[in-house]
Amino acid sequence: MRVKREDSVTSSARRAQIVAATIATIAELGYRQASFSRIAERAGLSSTRLISYHFDSKDELIGKAIGTIYSELAAFMTARVSAATTPGAALETYIRSLVEYIAGHRAEMRAATEIFLNFRPEGGSAAQDAATDLSVLAHVERVLVRGQESGEFGAFNTRVMAMAIQRSLDGLPFLLEADPDADLAEYADELAGLFARAVRP
Repeated sequence: MRVKREDSVTSSARRAQIVAATIATIAELGYRQASFSRIAERAGLSSTRLISYHFDSKDELIGKAIGTIYSELAAFMTARVSAATTPGAALETYIRSLVEYIAGHRAEMRAATEIFLNFRPEGGSAAQDAATDLSVLAHVERVLVRGQESGEFGAFNTRVMAMAIQRSLDGLPFLLEADPDADLAEYADELAGLFARAVRP
């Protein structure tokens, strides 16, 4: 049993190493240039066979990479938004935290953007299908509904408002590609103020 556990830990560490190298390679070179040989080189692997040993296909590897990025983002956001004590504070924290994460994880966001634009897995849905997944609006919608129920927010269509909030944040990585020196602190201030006014009674 001890040997099996060590093997499992070693395998998990190797998979994480490969995923991290994949994200870094895509961020630097772009999705189409992120070959197994490039990824292996960045990960310090002696052969691309080590990638194939841990991942059945490039689709699986890319899927794990994007899943890792979004899982880390979700953990970052949840820790901050869950500490907010009012719907208004939760909404402001959501906006500011997402801008903060994007600002501090530009390579990951660049990789996510590359995957979003280019990933077409065989036998599955494109990464772009996430753009039509309404579940990404669920958290913001819940905050808006709570705010309306408590009287802190005014009357408006929560789906429309959630869409406006989320898409203004989703566009930030694209803005950074066009304007890497954009003032993200000002961006967060402007968005937080804009939507605080928009949801007032």
